[in-house]
Amino acid sequence: MLRNLVPQRWNIMTIYQRFESVVAVVMTLLVSLVIVVAIIRLAATVTTGLVVGVVNPLDPKVFQGVFGEIITVLIALEFNHSLQYVITGMRNIIQTQVILLIALLAIARKFIIMDIEEIAPGEMLGLAAIALALGIVYWLLRDHNGGSQSGREQPPSEKKADTGE
Repeated sequence: MLRNLVPQRWNIMTIYQRFESVVAVVMTLLVSLVIVVAIIRLAATVTTGLVVGVVNPLDPKVFQGVFGEIITVLIALEFNHSLQYVITGMRNIIQTQVILLIALLAIARKFIIMDIEEIAPGEMLGLAAIALALGIVYWLLRDHNGGSQSGREQPPSEKKADTGE
């Protein structure tokens, strides 16, 4: 298992590249632990609430809370996935596009879990401005980088050959 965590090009890596890889592995393990704990907590909340009957899934506050926890797990999974690029050596650093997508997910989570009746209009406007700015920057970077739709680099086996057209 640990063999898979060491990049295949370890022998030709600089000391700093090795340092980045080790840090990425440690971060991956820590984020994985957070994901496992979050899933256990989510499963316990949902199953206990539904079995005991305390949680009404149709209650908007309950739905917002559960959905917010689910998105938290998805954000952590996406973050862990982006660390895999550093570990495998596909990229030296995490790309800005991936960070922007994770930030957009976090803002979307905030919008989902917030209580519209209790939030100040200025705060709502600020969050909307942040979401808009992140979206615009992502769009500009995507167009600048050749129109990649997902922000994820395709493995070499899936990249299309350049036909020169």
